[in-house]
Amino acid sequence: MEFLTVAALKQQAGEQPQRLAVDAELQGRSERQTKAGKPYLVLSFADATGSFNLNAWSDAPLFDAASRFTDGTVLRLDADWTQNKYGLNAGNLAWERLDGDALESFYAGDAETAERQRVAWKTISDFCATINDPRLAALTAHFLEEYGARFRRAAAARKNHHARRGGLAEHVAQMMRSADAICGVYPELNRDLMLAGVLFHDCGKLWENQYAEKGFAQGHSIYGEMLGHIPLGIELANKLWHEVADSPAAKGWLTEEPPSEHVRIHLLHLIAAHHGQYEFGSPTLPRTPEAVALHHIDNIDAKLEMMKDAYQESAELADGIYEKRFPLPANQVAPLPSHPGKGDAPQTDATPPRSELF
Repeated sequence: MEFLTVAALKQQAGEQPQRLAVDAELQGRSERQTKAGKPYLVLSFADATGSFNLNAWSDAPLFDAASRFTDGTVLRLDADWTQNKYGLNAGNLAWERLDGDALESFYAGDAETAERQRVAWKTISDFCATINDPRLAALTAHFLEEYGARFRRAAAARKNHHARRGGLAEHVAQMMRSADAICGVYPELNRDLMLAGVLFHDCGKLWENQYAEKGFAQGHSIYGEMLGHIPLGIELANKLWHEVADSPAAKGWLTEEPPSEHVRIHLLHLIAAHHGQYEFGSPTLPRTPEAVALHHIDNIDAKLEMMKDAYQESAELADGIYEKRFPLPANQVAPLPSHPGKGDAPQTDATPPRSELF
């Protein structure tokens, strides 16, 4: 039998039961009650590609067995899987604990995700190496050196988008590609500041959405719970800035333009304003072109990732129409494919040559 990843299970499970097996790590459990007052458990599972919840009803064997599972237990779940708008369901469920080579293979993750995240990390490193401002170049290099391993483990969220081990690196890499492209279209934007802002905008999630060195259970920290990633990010970026500013290489910064203090406060503003609105948890509103651009780049990447997942996991209500998936606002419609004969867009008087854009 083929053992699927969580992402593949979500893609294949539908309204009709399919006998499938998935390897997943138990992240945690919560006790609930039905409207009739019967207890049940919500078990959270995850692997390298994603996560899901599974209900264990009081009259099912899994309910009693779950009391013997500690968080971090890795199970092979073999069941008749279905999926609806509330999530995955497992009928006729059988399970076994993984150990030995099977357990080590699980921790290694699937090859596709590992390669995608390797490319993402290289993208981040390569873009940071192109930053010209010596202060931002030193700051980003210091961050990647000091916190690179922790960064590569973090998720971009607990749910909705890039909610997986290594998801933050994927999110940041794609945002850097977008930022670089947008700076080519709007050359008045400060490219160095944009790239540094993308790198640091979610750096507080190294504590808010972090994973242990081994495993796929996203942990909780007192810092993430009590402060949140925006204040944590501001504090970390400020701390690293002062560490770099005290280095011998920083002696020449006194004559740099724009002044170093202006660079620092503009970077901190990008972290503070990237949620864009007070009601979305932003402590301030975007007040610079870079802050506006960064907010929308962040939102675009998150929304498109959610849409990609929804196409793969949502039920098809009619041909090309997919059931609404929270937090997206409506049912999705299949995107229009590109014309197979389309090449580069024709040059017009309104379109500058590519050499002037990039």
